[in-house]
Amino acid sequence: MAETSADGVNGPLPGRCGYFVERKKRYCKMIVAERKTFCGEHANADKNAKEDDVKRIPCPLDPKHTVFENKLEKHLKKCNSREKPKPVYYVKDINAGLEEDPHTSKEQITLSSHSKEELGAFIKKLKHAAAGLNHKHEQKILSHSALQETLNDPKNGDFAFKHLKQQASLLGNMEALGLLGPDRCFVEFGAGRGKLSHWVDIALQGSRNIHFLLVERATTRFKVDGKHKSSQSVFERLHVDIQHLCLSKVPLLIKEKMPVVGIGKHLCGAATDLALRCLLDRSSEEVTDREPPRKRLKSDPAHTETGVDEGQPASETVAEKRLKVAGISIALCCHHRCDWKHYVGREFFRSLGLGPQEFGVFQRMSSWATCGMRKPASDAAMPEGSNDEQEEDFEEHDQDGDTLPDNLEGMPAVEERETVGRLCKLLIDQGRIYYLQQKGYAATLQYYTSPSISLENVLLTAVPAKG
Repeated sequence: MAETSADGVNGPLPGRCGYFVERKKRYCKMIVAERKTFCGEHANADKNAKEDDVKRIPCPLDPKHTVFENKLEKHLKKCNSREKPKPVYYVKDINAGLEEDPHTSKEQITLSSHSKEELGAFIKKLKHAAAGLNHKHEQKILSHSALQETLNDPKNGDFAFKHLKQQASLLGNMEALGLLGPDRCFVEFGAGRGKLSHWVDIALQGSRNIHFLLVERATTRFKVDGKHKSSQSVFERLHVDIQHLCLSKVPLLIKEKMPVVGIGKHLCGAATDLALRCLLDRSSEEVTDREPPRKRLKSDPAHTETGVDEGQPASETVAEKRLKVAGISIALCCHHRCDWKHYVGREFFRSLGLGPQEFGVFQRMSSWATCGMRKPASDAAMPEGSNDEQEEDFEEHDQDGDTLPDNLEGMPAVEERETVGRLCKLLIDQGRIYYLQQKGYAATLQYYTSPSISLENVLLTAVPAKG
């Protein structure tokens, strides 16, 4: 066993597991039983284990964790990966978009599979399509008084400071758009720990009738929800993939009938498109229209949850479930993880003579926008001395960079590739702008922070168009 360490990096902490977690670049911090070197999860790594010791096997529901073989049956009944009853707002694939051709291959074609000539042709198409677009976003690096005290706290390291600067600018931009105010519900997509909603709530202290819906499909540690138990605002988590979320069926929104503001900080790839569909597509209302009213007994919990009476006219029920979206503010991220099926800008692409093949190539080339600025994979790990709470804030784009294909010899230099990558991002985002405009919104793209704070520094905003 390695020597013990105070930080769990150079050696396991006293009384903790001796298994080195490669992904986190530190030793496991689980407590071990007396006279044991490894925790239960990593017991199989113990080379000195006796043959008659009960073995741990991968969980059949989720092989990412293990379970004692003789306790498998009991574990399956309480495993977090077991299928759970679907909430009332779950509607499978409601925001997924339509599959244009079900016979089209789902296999993603890598850039390295294209020849130099083929990539050159795609780049030519890209430049032609982007020729009439505005390549310069307005710079709106703002701040908000709610974060000033925390921003000036000398205890903040560079890692925390960068996140706070982004949060402050996001709030400043929302305030400039008139999105921070009473009598509304903020829906934070990809909420994670809920930090963005946390700061919005602090900024709106004293405002009446404020609600928050934190949408997150994953189980998240170190949530900040508990800090708001004494707050007048209402916080509710929706454990659901955005792809399956029907907002018009969320009991809180049915009951309160208030405007919605969609927000998100670094909403990765296709999640942005799913969120826009979730907010603005009327398919959810069509689902509500098609479903016959279900008779409810007074003892039925759903009766009180939705606030809809059995004798209420159907037309009123549908009207109540229609969403009024007061605005959108989403910090964009990871365009190389977009998906043509979910993408809201397909009509825009077609108007330029482009289709799924071009989109697939542009999507992958978008990672070139930061290819000369990203750290090598070995340097992109968590900052030394970081704790578990910071790991939850360590965003995917901080270490997520596509490797350039090997067959690019003779292609443009790194600077030119960065230009191509930025054009790809611009074209994809312009499709989202077009979609929002078609829905009756005035939409803009702007730089909300500097590249030194975040390489993903573009903010997508939208408010209802006037007139």
